[in-house]
Amino acid sequence: MRRLTMLGLAFMLSTSALAAPADDLRSVIDDHWAWFLKNNPTYATALGVRDHDSELPDISLAAQDRQVADAHRFLDRLKAIPDTGLGKTERLNKAILSRMLREDIEANGFGARTMLFTTYSGWHQNFAGLGDNVPLRTRADYESYLTRLSKYPRLNDDALAITRKAVAEGFTQPCDAMQGFEKSILGVITDDPRQSRFYEPFTRARPVDVSEADWTAMQTRAADIIAKTVNPEYREFADYYVKEYAPKCRKSVGASTLPEGKDYYAYRARVMTTTDMTPDAIHALGLSEVKRIRAEMEEVAKKAGFADRAAFVAKLRADPQYYAKTPDELMRAASLIAKTIDGKMPAYFGRLPRLPYGLKEIPAEIAEGTTTAFYSSGSPESGLSGTYYLNTSKLDQRPLFELPALTVHEAVPGHHHQIALQQELDLPEFRKHAASFTAFTEGWGLYSERLGIPMGLYDTPAKDMGRLSYEMWRAARLVVDTGMHMKGWTKKQAVDFMLDNTALSAANIDAEVNRYITWPGQALAYKIGELKIRELRTCAEKELGPKFDIRTFHDTVLENGAVPLDVLDAHVSEWIAAAKAKG
Repeated sequence: MRRLTMLGLAFMLSTSALAAPADDLRSVIDDHWAWFLKNNPTYATALGVRDHDSELPDISLAAQDRQVADAHRFLDRLKAIPDTGLGKTERLNKAILSRMLREDIEANGFGARTMLFTTYSGWHQNFAGLGDNVPLRTRADYESYLTRLSKYPRLNDDALAITRKAVAEGFTQPCDAMQGFEKSILGVITDDPRQSRFYEPFTRARPVDVSEADWTAMQTRAADIIAKTVNPEYREFADYYVKEYAPKCRKSVGASTLPEGKDYYAYRARVMTTTDMTPDAIHALGLSEVKRIRAEMEEVAKKAGFADRAAFVAKLRADPQYYAKTPDELMRAASLIAKTIDGKMPAYFGRLPRLPYGLKEIPAEIAEGTTTAFYSSGSPESGLSGTYYLNTSKLDQRPLFELPALTVHEAVPGHHHQIALQQELDLPEFRKHAASFTAFTEGWGLYSERLGIPMGLYDTPAKDMGRLSYEMWRAARLVVDTGMHMKGWTKKQAVDFMLDNTALSAANIDAEVNRYITWPGQALAYKIGELKIRELRTCAEKELGPKFDIRTFHDTVLENGAVPLDVLDAHVSEWIAAAKAKG
């Protein structure tokens, strides 16, 4: 009896020792997630966590430094947990969180952390979208929203203080890319506060727990806060930008000309691609892909009856039949394509997300200077759908033949499918909502464009050229991004390269090159991620032969959420081996 008791005790001690690393890891992950939500209070609200509903993030440099100090402590705790005793999924959770923390720490060491806006985004535009990104259904929701509007001066003051420091230390955006940027600030301001984006939530149905009299009073408060608090802050930023920032903008376009610029760009390339590829290797890959895709474009042009690619592209750019006449026409065309794709999804995926998505126009004040479209994730917990945003400015530069490729990328099976599905996975919260490895997410988006071929979306030569132009666009990014940021290219060289190799309109190319200039390295992720997914599919098809199932392959690629490319490679390779072993 005593022997059995001792054996039982030994087993319990052994089990406890094995369980301890998993418990420790769970504790770190839980603590980190609570910390993340506290430091990202508006995102917490969007995710349905209501502990910080009236707060805005502290973006000050002091706060950034405190957060990095916290990141060091989290990383130390992770390092103290031995992998022995952790399961496969736990080891992956540990590795991904460690990687995220290390990247945040490294980023904070560069002076470029003081560059708070690009042609694509900035604190002023992020805040202007607040009403679309948090739940607004109850009195408490609207009270929190009003409180946040009233707190904007602190956020704007911190942002302007950081930006002044950036200017003083030589961290400014290039002049060539920033023409008209002030419109993205001034466009938010309305003479009538009740026409403001900030007031739009108060034009919706009255919450059931708010009386008519109280609703009228809240509407009045909102208009007053917008007119007396928010608008003056936007005017202050616009005035500072025009009078102080723009005159000191950078004359060179490359990130390598910034202090520590070469190291910073190499860091950006590593983070955005999740690889150790050097900028030179990425540049060479881009040139190779451009050559391959250009040959395919020549074939499509000849099938369409044109002498060469250039003649077909010239036709596509100039013929009015390929362009919508009104924003509504463009939105209706995109909506029809989106709904058509929805009906094809079960043939390519075994698992579909529950969260739907909608379409909206990109806000007018940023439309002319930003990209063709983008996706904004939703939240099942907060009742927010995903949103596919379309640019309806400069309609003569938004060809309809690009819409199929654009829609599969931004909506389904691209960003909405992947991100909404990730939100439902049985993963720690940080992996569902904070781990967004760009090479995976954008690589998947570009891979999805290729799925439009078997779906039958590119049923005319123009649409097929649009698809190839989009693939060429991403291949050209590898060339022009590294060209400008590491090889001394000018903006004109980049624009000319894009004009020569893609079918994109001049306005799209100008906006895109400005984006690459002000957001170094981000554009590298798409093609490198897509090539990895295509490589893995080719391997699976070869190894599995008739046993290869496209639905299972896609579900396997997506079942861990966004991960670094080396993790994806190992996961799919393991799935292939297991599938082969089944005989």
